[in-house]
Amino acid sequence: MAKRDHFASKIGFILAAAGSAIGLGAIWKFPYMAGTNGGSVFVLLFIISTLLIGLPILLAEFVIGRKGQADAVTGLKKLAPGKKWFLIGWSGFFFSFIILSFYSVIGGWILSYLGRALLFRFNNEGEGYYADLFESIIANPWEILIGQAVFMILTVLIVRGGIKGGIERASRLMMPALLIFFIVLVIRSLTLDGAWEGVKFMFVPDWTYFNAQTMLLALGQAFFSLSVGVAGMMTYASYLPKDQRLGNSALSVSMLNIGISIMAGLVIFPAVFALGYSPNEGPGLVFIILPAVFEQLPFGAFFMLLFFILLLFATLTSSISMLEIVVSIGIKNAYDKRKSAAWIYGLMIFLVGIPSALSFGVFSDIKIFGKTFFDSADFITSSIGLPLGALMISIFAGYVLKKDETFTELNISSLSFNTWYFIVRYLAPAAIIVVFINAIISAIQG
Repeated sequence: MAKRDHFASKIGFILAAAGSAIGLGAIWKFPYMAGTNGGSVFVLLFIISTLLIGLPILLAEFVIGRKGQADAVTGLKKLAPGKKWFLIGWSGFFFSFIILSFYSVIGGWILSYLGRALLFRFNNEGEGYYADLFESIIANPWEILIGQAVFMILTVLIVRGGIKGGIERASRLMMPALLIFFIVLVIRSLTLDGAWEGVKFMFVPDWTYFNAQTMLLALGQAFFSLSVGVAGMMTYASYLPKDQRLGNSALSVSMLNIGISIMAGLVIFPAVFALGYSPNEGPGLVFIILPAVFEQLPFGAFFMLLFFILLLFATLTSSISMLEIVVSIGIKNAYDKRKSAAWIYGLMIFLVGIPSALSFGVFSDIKIFGKTFFDSADFITSSIGLPLGALMISIFAGYVLKKDETFTELNISSLSFNTWYFIVRYLAPAAIIVVFINAIISAIQG
């Protein structure tokens, strides 16, 4: 039987874990959330929330994962024998499966835009062109299904290669490339006439937006953007050797997530302000407004191409972590079955994702409690699955694991440990419950 794989290096693990966190949440959702919630105040609250709440929960997943040294279900059974805590792992399996089923649909959208950018096939025909283009793409069943299938094939090809040969190797390529592309785009955006207005929007506080709703939204963004709650970070940490310091790795991942989110804002907002657009365009900011912005720049086609390559890399680094959760639990200790399992689960996820892919065209009139298949899958995972998963992880780390063993596993100072322990036991669960209740109320009212 094949041996359990491990990350070859600390940097490989950090890049893979950061890639899991840095996906559409940082590059797609963060800019439009900041844009619709006052910019600077939201950014400040997001940073505080990430470091105060997100980082401790991330570290809790790392501790559980490395102590277990197995897939999430098997590892939790080892750490709490005879108890039902292993259901956290199965929850991660289910919700990762559902997340990837609609996440791959967005991956297909990105591939559609990337294909047009490669072929220079953006032909602006007047006002509303990019809005109409987006609507036509997501309503075209064949284009969307082919894009979704290609995206899943790319994800499977990486995961089937294993940890060192697949996930770590891909992360070592895509994450540095993502950072380099981002730097190029940030420099270009900041050199536009009028770009300073976008910078001020991000960093000069407008305290009129400082309210309970903005705080909750920032906390939710910080929480979800770190990819905690579905056992993904637990799974990655299970491939870590015992000599790696978890605290430094968790801090590195959190800072990279904050940095990429800020850079995404610095790509988008200076350009949006410089060219006379509004920052509060919502979810369409990336797919409708940005192409129109790039079109007006010198060498705009080149920068548009760079941006969609960057977005594809960020989306892939997240999707491979979700498929890895499903595959690792599916194969348990039968590591020689990884390749076939990656293809089987990849196909299953694609098939389950078809209704979400067709939610904006063929199935647009089919509703579940007033939501399309796509929106229902998003709501079930983002508003229910992830908060509950993170809450259970926080409770498990704070109340089930033995305190002295956790202290040894973390290998940090007593002050740092006690601070983390207090947050995981008391502050984080309370914050998660508040965000969870707020999300449910908002969904009911909306």
